Amino acid sequence: MRFPVTAVSTMPAAPTAEPTTHVAEPAAATVAPTVAPTEVPATFANLGLPDDLLAAVQELGFTIPTDIQTEAIPTLLSGRDVVGIAQTGTGKTAAFGLPLLAAVDPGQRKVQALVLTPTRELAVQVSEAIASFATRTGLRVLPVYGGSSYVPQLRGLRDGAQVVVGTPGRVMDLLERGSLDLRAMKFFVLDEADEMLRMGFAEDVETIASHVPDDRRTALFSATMPTAIRRVADTHLNNPVRVTVSRPASTVATVHQTFAVVPFQHKVGALSRVLATTDADAALVFVRTKAAVEDVSSELAARGVSAAGLSGDVPQKEREKLIGRLRAGTLDVLVATDVAARGLDVDRIGLVVNFDVPREADAYVHRIGRTGRAGRSGKALLFLTPRERGRLAQIERLTGSRLEEITVPTPADVSAHKARVLIEQLETRRKAGRLDMYRDVLRAHLEETGNDLEEVAATLVALAVGDEGPRRNDDGRRVRHEETLDGDGSFVAARFDEGSSARRGSGERGGRRPVGGGNRYRVEVGHKDGVQPGAIVGAITGEGGLNGSELGKIDIYPSFSLVEISGDLSPEVSARIGAAKVAGRRLKIRPDSGPRASRPAHGAQARRPKARKA
Repeated sequence: MRFPVTAVSTMPAAPTAEPTTHVAEPAAATVAPTVAPTEVPATFANLGLPDDLLAAVQELGFTIPTDIQTEAIPTLLSGRDVVGIAQTGTGKTAAFGLPLLAAVDPGQRKVQALVLTPTRELAVQVSEAIASFATRTGLRVLPVYGGSSYVPQLRGLRDGAQVVVGTPGRVMDLLERGSLDLRAMKFFVLDEADEMLRMGFAEDVETIASHVPDDRRTALFSATMPTAIRRVADTHLNNPVRVTVSRPASTVATVHQTFAVVPFQHKVGALSRVLATTDADAALVFVRTKAAVEDVSSELAARGVSAAGLSGDVPQKEREKLIGRLRAGTLDVLVATDVAARGLDVDRIGLVVNFDVPREADAYVHRIGRTGRAGRSGKALLFLTPRERGRLAQIERLTGSRLEEITVPTPADVSAHKARVLIEQLETRRKAGRLDMYRDVLRAHLEETGNDLEEVAATLVALAVGDEGPRRNDDGRRVRHEETLDGDGSFVAARFDEGSSARRGSGERGGRRPVGGGNRYRVEVGHKDGVQPGAIVGAITGEGGLNGSELGKIDIYPSFSLVEISGDLSPEVSARIGAAKVAGRRLKIRPDSGPRASRPAHGAQARRPKARKA
């Protein structure tokens, strides 16, 4: 991947393709519009903002409001409650943040506004945006969230923070400690309310709302309007105006959507080749579970991809570092769950890969919305297993567009792409000069060998892109280059150039025999350590200097694992690998001496392994 650094904006600019805004009829009697759709004003100056907030917005370079801002800001400034149906990227932070700041009294050092967000990342992002609007007001904005120290958050409250932006869990903790007093509250915001309820914060939201004065102003923003959100609106909002902004069409219009049918066990290989051939600055890969985050990110790293994982288990400080690296260009690929990626807005993301099909079709739109932001173009790729192909129609109906089927790049495509990138740099390097030494070496080689110049040039390009040609095993056979799969995508056979083959069931333990007649090794980490196959692959390739292709099947038992490795390991390599730690334990790698030696101590029988292909 090529990664030029691009600028990152503080808040989303107005989309080039304006989304459609309208005030719709309510689904519940209390969510009733009382204002007609307004004509979009030319600038923020038409929205009725106080002078200090208007000046701050203009200093940030924003003049034309988005549709959600056009409708919500005047309504909230007039004292009405609002239910906004809007997705991330529509400018909703300013839609509630500016009226919120207008309602706060700078001379009163008490919490007067509270914004609840579902995730820590979104709490930080929203607080930074609101603080950027408050530069001329002297108001203090404080983010509070779990996974970080209480000390600075408690200090901020004691120092008189007037606006608090936080996650429900940490806000509840501060209320129970008696550190957060909401009696002076004037403005209450529920941001991404549907996500908060989906994450199980419904009870916390109810408890927090019970601590807020009845005469406060309330804004509820949600990407969807399920029954649970309607109940929240009925209970906690006073005759709100409902504003709906349709963003999916504008998002889809700027994203080139594709899909590929890939058997499950080949997804990581397919993903690594997609990433190796994309021209996107950075990529965001969505998976369903926390375990998949670790597994996929580790296996990508083992294949030489600059990748990291982001899940709900990642501590906040580490999370902030990862996002900072992604923005700065020192990290190229982030593997994340839907929840962990909420609020993530990084300009460099030019490709979104749905490694796993989202459980809900709506989540697909949210995911691909992480690219193609603010009128920029982006790409989205959906991996479907053969059995999931029926899900495609559901997604196409939701987005109103057809996804283009593509063929996943082959290893040869990857090498060709790398070669083209290299050749593109040739002229620049030639003009830079200082090539005499290399000409002398090349002439000497040609005179000594008589090789053809074109053949030598092609060989040098192959070496430069990491293509060392077909490798042979100790028995003289080339490493397999073609796999045969059965109907469900399971391994059947591997063919070698000389025509010999390995078939399923031909090896020990009823599985594939080691690739190319290699050996099976035992490492001292297993299920009880919470180890993932990708972590084992990463440790062995990283410490042993091996390629991922030299590793075969990995069987994970309760207290140990068995790894197939092509060829023998030297004592030096074994020592390096054995000293490596995975899940806090040393690998202590050694040749496996068979089922009896591998059986757990005291005659305990090992449960069947969880077999994964490395």
